[in-house]
Order: sequence, then structure tokens, then C-alpha cells
Amino acid sequence: MTDFENRKDKDGFVCKLTRGERTTLLGFDVDHPEDDFVGFAIEVKNPGEADFIPLRNRLAFSYDQPAGTAVTGARAFPTTEAPIQKFRWIDFPPQGRDGTYLYRVTKMHMPRDNVLTKGTSLQVDMDHAEVTYDGLVDIGFTRNFASSQAYAQTFHNAADIIPAKSEDGIDFVKPDLRAPWGESVYDWLGFEARRLIFDFLDTAAADPGVTLDVMAYDLNEPDIIGRLERLGSRLRIIVDDSPPDHNKPTSSESRAFKRFKSSAGGGAVKRTHFSGLQHNKVFIQRRGGVVEKVLCGSTNFTFRGLYIQANNVLVFHSPEVGALFGTMFDLAFVDPSSFRDSAFARTWHLVDHRPGPRFHLCFSPHQNTDLSLSPVGAAIEQATSSVLYSIAFLGQTTKGPTRETLDDLIKKPLFSYGTVDQRGGLELKKPDGSLGVVDFKFLGANAPEPFASEWSGGKGRTIHNKFVVTDFDLPTAKVFTGSSNLSPSGESKNGDHLIMIEDRKIAAAYAIEAIRIFDHLHFRNRMEEAKSGKAPKRGRRKKPSAATTRRKLVLQKPVAISGAGASWFDRFYKPDSQALRDRKLFSR
Repeated sequence: MTDFENRKDKDGFVCKLTRGERTTLLGFDVDHPEDDFVGFAIEVKNPGEADFIPLRNRLAFSYDQPAGTAVTGARAFPTTEAPIQKFRWIDFPPQGRDGTYLYRVTKMHMPRDNVLTKGTSLQVDMDHAEVTYDGLVDIGFTRNFASSQAYAQTFHNAADIIPAKSEDGIDFVKPDLRAPWGESVYDWLGFEARRLIFDFLDTAAADPGVTLDVMAYDLNEPDIIGRLERLGSRLRIIVDDSPPDHNKPTSSESRAFKRFKSSAGGGAVKRTHFSGLQHNKVFIQRRGGVVEKVLCGSTNFTFRGLYIQANNVLVFHSPEVGALFGTMFDLAFVDPSSFRDSAFARTWHLVDHRPGPRFHLCFSPHQNTDLSLSPVGAAIEQATSSVLYSIAFLGQTTKGPTRETLDDLIKKPLFSYGTVDQRGGLELKKPDGSLGVVDFKFLGANAPEPFASEWSGGKGRTIHNKFVVTDFDLPTAKVFTGSSNLSPSGESKNGDHLIMIEDRKIAAAYAIEAIRIFDHLHFRNRMEEAKSGKAPKRGRRKKPSAATTRRKLVLQKPVAISGAGASWFDRFYKPDSQALRDRKLFSR
């Protein structure tokens, strides 16, 4: 295997581990499941610890209170007593650290009612390091857990962690809210993305030989603004001034701009919106005018961008990638009106680090939107294994290669999962009836308890990523990511960057993130279906009976005990189904 995968098998039982960013994806397969097979117990020995601890499930075989009360959405039940009844699981340690994680996965059986016995067991380890590719590129994601049971349990649904209005962010005083282990709510929610952003700023501040170039769209995080201001004359910055909000004198962007004029000097700060938006979110460190490293991605430098939304950040240490971002900044700083027609904006730029990753970069605005978007559509269309994506504004995009190929994808017999912020006209179901797309707005509006009582992260978007992963498990794996909304209008008008990455390790990290977000939202859908007895619809929900709730929110016992018409695992062996592809994809 590779440094980001490990796989073992025994007696027809397979367990495969795949490294994500501070996460591990566990994929399982069983050649011939026994009639009394009831799922998988998962235990982990974390780095530096002597004992295994069980991972936990949301469901159990039975409860000492009504299921509607017992099942809160929290992972409350040890998998040694409540096995996982699916063929993959993501371990997301609350306090990730470097080192070797050893997983023990055991097939569990129920030969008699309420009697669990252990079957075949496998131990598989995975080394985790904080950095994706040391000295080349590091990737980080936000946690996107403000709207979750984990946030409710850890921070008691505190809703005062972000300002009520975006324009108030620059003056907002952050509460000192901490998890039981001492981590601040902002470190916890911002996760690896926040670490990368603040480490980038702090290393620049600590080295007087470094200058920083910045391109900002939304900008209201006061600690970021303060760090930029303290750089003084070592800062150059371009801030968006698009109507109807950013151009207002009361906006955080306008107020921050005034502060930067005072601290850095009027010639070092500029405002533009190209032909639509200055939509880049970029930091560039230079020494003697030469770019040393670059930060980019989808994450706005705001409360929502870091602490509410699903976002990603990339930090490149590649001099060649850095030089491209440096050129982009210089062109935009001198004359943004001519950027669209420049030779630089009319082509893809290749940076080849083989045998490591290959990076292809395209910068907008440009006249020919097919230039940047056709490769995205082609990769989706040519995928043979899987397509996984998380795209914020897809529901509002009505045309273009990305939208058109994803519309076709839902109809294809190919494994695919997608998350969007709003459904728009997107079809959600695959041909076999399984869910292929989840949309936060739809699920949030239909959320049952306990999710209806969760804090929804305030007003605004929750899914803000803009990435697509194709064939992550194959040598042809690709990731498309960056700040681009992957729409024709954005590519023709907005200042943006789009990056295509050819690399299986990076593709796996983005694929796991796509699955994590999908599962996070999909569980709301499962809860609603369990309570209503049918798929959720927009509008008022019917009040379910207690019997329906109890029947749906339990793990399934063997058919010989439960009398059910099929076992829990039968759907995973149905030919030409999404569930079968799910079982095979993550374990092979």
C-alpha cells in the first residue's frame, strides 16, 4: 500500500484505512456475511496511549427510554455493544495529533437475542502527520460543526460566538468559550484551516525580511485584520469593493481598508471588483520580492468563513506555484481592468512535482469560460469509479460544464455523493432511489429533533466549499479546488483561482471531507425518514407515531430474531446499486 493507505484481510473480511486531514476513513468488506452478522465493532489505540477505546455509534439495538428520546444524534453507544451497520466509517478524533493510530475492527454476531459474540478481527494501523506533503503543500478544512450535536454537547449551542451582522465583525469581542479540555471554540470550529491561516500570518509577522501580499473578499475577522494592520509597510492588499455591500462605507471591508491605508500607506492598498467580484482569498509571502509560499482556497477571512461554513485552505511552499500567484497579484494590483485580456489569464499553468503531485492553475476573470470549466466537466464525464463534490452555489448555476455534467451524473451507475447549500433544481436521488445529493437548506428546514433545537450557525451559507474529486482511488485521481464557484458567470467576471491537482493522497483527503460533510447532513435526513416513515418533503411534517420512531431508530437484529424481511446488509449486496459501490469502493 501507500503512506496514506493500509489494508488487511482475513477469512474473507477486509479492512482498509485511508488517511484524511486529521481523519481516518475505515472501509470494510465481507465476502459472505453470516446470517447472524450484525455489524462491526471499531476500537482505536491513539498515539501514546496504552489501551484501545471503542468508537461510538448513534444507534443501538434497544434503549431504556423511547428511541425518539434516546437517539439524540450523538455518538453515544460503544460499537463493541452497538456495532456499525454500514461498510465504512470516519474516525474524527476530537483532539487530533501526529503519530500512529492502531485500529481493531471485529465482526460482531448475534447467535441469540441480545447476545453478542466476536468473530474475525483485524488490526490495521495508520500514521498521521499534520502536514500533507512536507515542504510542498498542506491542506486544511474547517470543522463545519456549529450546526451539530457535537457543538451542542461541547459548547451548549452558544450562539454569541459570531456577530449578528457581518459589518459588526471588525469590532466584535470574542467570548472566551472553551471545550472541557481547554481548546477555544474558535480553534475547535476553525480546525486545520484556522491553524494554517494564523500560522501563515504569525510567521510573516515574526520575520522582518518577509512582506505579505493579500487579496480579500469578505473580511471581518478582527484578529486577522489586526495582524495585517501590525505588518505596517510590509503589507500590500487588494480588498473587494463590489456592490451592494462591500462598497458601503460602513462595511467591515471599507473600515478595514481605511485602517490599512493608515498602517501600510495609501499606495500599498487598493480596492477592485474586476467585472463582478474580487473573490480571491489569498496570502503571499515574499522575501526580496521572491515568493516563498502562498495560502489560497475557499475560506473567507471572516467569522462565517472560518467558524461556521464548510471550507478549505491550501498552503503551497512550491516556488513555481508561488510565482504564479505572485504574477496574478502583481497584474491585479497594477491594472485589474486589463487582467481579463492578459495572456496570463488565457491559459492553464502546469507545475509538475512528479513523482509527487501535479498542479494545474487557472486564473480568472477571462473571456473564454470553457477554458477553465471544460476540464472540470471532462473529468466528471470521464470518471469510471467515483465523483465526490461539495459546491456552494451549484443550485444557483443553471448552465456550464460543471452543472451539466453533474446533472447527468446523478443518472449514471457511478458512485457519487454531493453536498450543496441550496438544492435549486438539482435532482437528489440516484436511479436506484438512494440519495446522491444533500442540501443544507432543505435538511435544515425539515430537521427533526434534536437537530431542530441546534443552533444553525446564524443566517447565511453553511456549505461554502467549491471542490470536485474524481476517481480518488485510481491513478487518474483529480481534485478541482480553489475560490472559483465553477460557474460561467463567475469565471468571466470574478477575480478567482481554480486549481486542478493530480495526486491520489490529496484526492483521498478531499474525498473523505466530501463524505464527512455528506454523512453529517445525511443523518438529519435519516432521522426525518425514521420519524415520518417516508422521505422528507418541504413544508410541514406529519407527526410520527411512537411505534414508527422506535422501529426505525434501532440497529437491526438478525432476521431469525427480528422477523424482518431482509437483513441490514442485504442492500449492500444488491447488484448495480449505490450501496454495493459504497461497500466496494472504500475497501478495495
